[in-house]
Amino acid sequence: MKSVPPETDFIVVGAGVAGLRAAIELAEAGRVLVLAKRELTESATQYAQGGIAVALSDEDDIGLHLQDTLDAGDGIVNPDAARVLVEEGPDRIQELIDWGTAFDRHGAKLAFTREGAHSRSRVLHAHGDSTGREIGRTLQAKARSLPHIVFSDFEFSTDLWQYEGRVSGITLMDESGGTHRVAASAVLLATGGIGQVYSETTNPPIATGDGVAMAFRAGAEISDMEFVQFHPTALYVKNASRFLISEALRGEGARLRNMEMLRFMPKYHEMAELAPRDVVARAIVHEIEIIPTRDAVVYLDLTHLSAERIKSRFPRIYETCLQYNIDISTDMIPVRPAAHYAMGGVRTDLEGKTNLPGLFAAGEVAATGVHGANRLASNSLLEGVVFGARAGRAMRENLRSGKNASSRAEIKGSELHHSSPELTPQELESHIQDLRKLMWQDAGIVRDGKKLQHCIAELKKAQDLLPQPKSRREWEAHNIAINGMLIACAALARQESRGAHYRTDYPQHNDAKFKKHSIMRGGDIRFA
Repeated sequence: MKSVPPETDFIVVGAGVAGLRAAIELAEAGRVLVLAKRELTESATQYAQGGIAVALSDEDDIGLHLQDTLDAGDGIVNPDAARVLVEEGPDRIQELIDWGTAFDRHGAKLAFTREGAHSRSRVLHAHGDSTGREIGRTLQAKARSLPHIVFSDFEFSTDLWQYEGRVSGITLMDESGGTHRVAASAVLLATGGIGQVYSETTNPPIATGDGVAMAFRAGAEISDMEFVQFHPTALYVKNASRFLISEALRGEGARLRNMEMLRFMPKYHEMAELAPRDVVARAIVHEIEIIPTRDAVVYLDLTHLSAERIKSRFPRIYETCLQYNIDISTDMIPVRPAAHYAMGGVRTDLEGKTNLPGLFAAGEVAATGVHGANRLASNSLLEGVVFGARAGRAMRENLRSGKNASSRAEIKGSELHHSSPELTPQELESHIQDLRKLMWQDAGIVRDGKKLQHCIAELKKAQDLLPQPKSRREWEAHNIAINGMLIACAALARQESRGAHYRTDYPQHNDAKFKKHSIMRGGDIRFA
């Protein structure tokens, strides 16, 4: 890897689909520094199995994709953002194909599958169940072919800094704990998700909400954090990570069964296993709660499907489950829900601009309102390429010199001023795991006011115990706590149930007050 320059034209924090697509767009206008927290290949993009949704098949059209997106978002999708997503999607997909993405085909025609809440088969996939990995490979290869893009991995971004009212660069921490600054005309946050805020998650270990926390500390507006999508089906085996079992299996005909081996989804929703994810996740929670055992599960049953078809269509899932002595062609898969995707994040317009000049965001870290209260399956990769490209174009037009600003720049909000004693690595890790369990118990799939108030009180105590961060893991602990607080406060303020946000004390919609987006800045929260 090349050494990190002290100054560049553009900084892209994150090397997933949104960051890479933006970097490709930016390379036409100047020098681009792409930073990865770990290996360049370690991002949520690489874990995206199911596919990428786009209205390209003969039986589909853009209007149907738009309507499905609006319906899944349960009343608060930003229609302009959704229209951009579905209308620009086909061009972005063709671009990926032109650059070498090998989507699966039936002969010469692209192969489409169907997932939950889609009215048509419109989900493209690659290598069966490795779509994100294939798209990431293509975008990396394209980005590496452009001379103005510099990659640097294992760079941990701790804070944004500002000069004359504008975000003008970032502070980085190397693996030994040393810090240095990089100046730029603009910064794009493409840091992905927040799944590690919860004890049960399909997200990789890097998903500690660093981008949202950095932006919040700097004074950016944060929106819709109460809407966290819990994927209904994650592999639930002792001592196994919560490996995602793609919704595409249900699209191919897999059925959910409870511990009595009874199929249960038809009694919860007319679309049964293909109901929206929030419906399926809550149904599973209800079925599990009926069973008086700590490790109750439900099962995903593919045994009635062709074994050859399963192995060829889902090779990655098949091989992973086999490692735990589960042959998915003959055995049922034990599953439970897990935190999967954040609909909310750093509030942006349709060009990726935030309320802070010089700061942009794209992909899962951003909140354009495109997903509303519940993301439609396989719209996330599409969001990354569509809004990554748009943010890149906007940053190009926004180009101005970041030179000579670093010595006079101000870091907003980074000094956390904690006087707590140092924690040993073991104490710190225990503290982090306690935070994650607290979030799962009190601000998870099913919520109520008392639990959320308890969660906020405990989070405040936990934050007071954290020392001023001097290591990457200490920064991650702070970031997890900040994201947890943003989720819990927004969830407490939204006194209704909508999409992925469900409260037993307010089980109905309240359109008069809450058919709006939550917006937080500093200690204030409003709905607009």
